[in-house]
Amino acid sequence: MKTNDPQIRLQAVGKTYHSNGLPVRALTGIDVAIAQGSFTVLAGPSGSGKSTVLHLIGALDRPTEGRVLIEGDDLYRRDRKELADFRLRKIGFVFQAYNLIPVLTARENVEYPLLLQRLPAGERAERSEDLLRKVGLADQARKRPGEMSGGQQQRVAVARALAARPSIILADEPTANLDSKIGREIMRLLQRIAREQRRSVVIVSHDQRIKEIADRVLWLEDGQFKALLEMATDPVCGMAVEHDRAITAEWEGQTFYFCAQGCRDEFVGARERAEAALHELADNQGGMS
Repeated sequence: MKTNDPQIRLQAVGKTYHSNGLPVRALTGIDVAIAQGSFTVLAGPSGSGKSTVLHLIGALDRPTEGRVLIEGDDLYRRDRKELADFRLRKIGFVFQAYNLIPVLTARENVEYPLLLQRLPAGERAERSEDLLRKVGLADQARKRPGEMSGGQQQRVAVARALAARPSIILADEPTANLDSKIGREIMRLLQRIAREQRRSVVIVSHDQRIKEIADRVLWLEDGQFKALLEMATDPVCGMAVEHDRAITAEWEGQTFYFCAQGCRDEFVGARERAEAALHELADNQGGMS
């Protein structure tokens, strides 16, 4: 891979699944390049294909057409054994369902990819304990997943994804079960890893907090990436909406965009009530003078 080449590139990628014998189009003609050391968020409505993109980058699924290039190499020209080795060496995956091994402790779950890489026991223990400390679980190392909360299991999954020091970290809704403080700390940790260690982090998320620290946000809808320049954020519900599909309202010379009439009505109503209250207060003060 040349210095200026993207670490990840999807070229004309399409993906079709079959349900009850009928084709279901998940992705259509995806073209995107992701730079090494970047922190990228994939956003979009449910069912838009975000998790499918992660699975294609992470060698968990094959595209129906197009190419997935990792560091300039066509990923899916490899056989199954080579893909498994690629995942072990290159990919750290934080699954939405955690996918922890229930009979192993938190530390053993974090150590597991290092065991597959045949690292010495001392190095495995040192690295896993350090990662559990970084995700705030140093005191939970000997607990099994069934003895931990969903948020704690999610943090173990993050530590496990980082254990083998992969060059690409993929995460599917990594803050879904975390409170705001812990979620922010985990995302800052991933951001530091991306910038300081030059690893690419790609995250699927609806969490607005992550978008604030991302280098890039890609909006996926109907199986295709859409330019964020065409997107706006609904000020009531926080959803991203396309300019040309949004319901709008003008207020004090500014245009606001809404996903639905209900959000627009709530926004306008609140401002009209606030304006009426200010006028009433001014009138009352004027009557008292």
